[in-house]
Amino acid sequence: MLLDDEIPGLTLLKMLCEEIPQLEVVKAFNDPHRLIDEAPNLDFDLCILDIEMPGSNGLEVAHVLKTKAVIFTTAHKHFASDAFDIDAVDYILKPVRKERLQQAVVKAVARTTHNPLTRPAIYLNSDQGKVTLQFNEVCYITTAEGDSRDKVVVMREGRSIVLKNITFEKLEMQLPTNIFARINKKQIIALDTVRSFTASAIEIKIPAPFGGILHCVLSEKYRPAFLSNMK
Repeated sequence: MLLDDEIPGLTLLKMLCEEIPQLEVVKAFNDPHRLIDEAPNLDFDLCILDIEMPGSNGLEVAHVLKTKAVIFTTAHKHFASDAFDIDAVDYILKPVRKERLQQAVVKAVARTTHNPLTRPAIYLNSDQGKVTLQFNEVCYITTAEGDSRDKVVVMREGRSIVLKNITFEKLEMQLPTNIFARINKKQIIALDTVRSFTASAIEIKIPAPFGGILHCVLSEKYRPAFLSNMK
């Protein structure tokens, strides 16, 4: 979610966010009071907002948002200590540059995805529209046979979901590493589905409609991270 009372600054911020794969802009506001009114009815994880605005202050807005991650963008250095006192993810001086915003987003993603208590799901585009992907319902994710840009999510109860035009790199940024692991170029698995493994192969438990057991390759590139998670 974005907030800046100056329309040119808000437009630029929205454009930059749309160029960063990890982000999806839910809504952009130029009025802090409207954001506060609508926030309870919006599904978002991060708010990128200005600090000095007529009639309100970005620090006050951040206090209202409470558990949401926030990144401040401002032309003034002197608010930095106040921003970090409320545990802001980052503090970016204007004019905002894409590279600097990307750095802040990486921090925000790490904070939101690595805590399954605060982020139990992600929201992605599928062949059936927007879907909620609950972490505890996912068995494994693999490349779609018809189009490698799409990914198939096999759920624990036996159904599958086709995610449209998404890379494994983007999925890795959004999935918590204490729950999921990438094991080769074409697969991500839920760690608690592992039945057995060697240095080069993994067996995972999958729903009966898909065979019951899936034999997967554990590639050298992803082996160290997987083995670390399995200790």
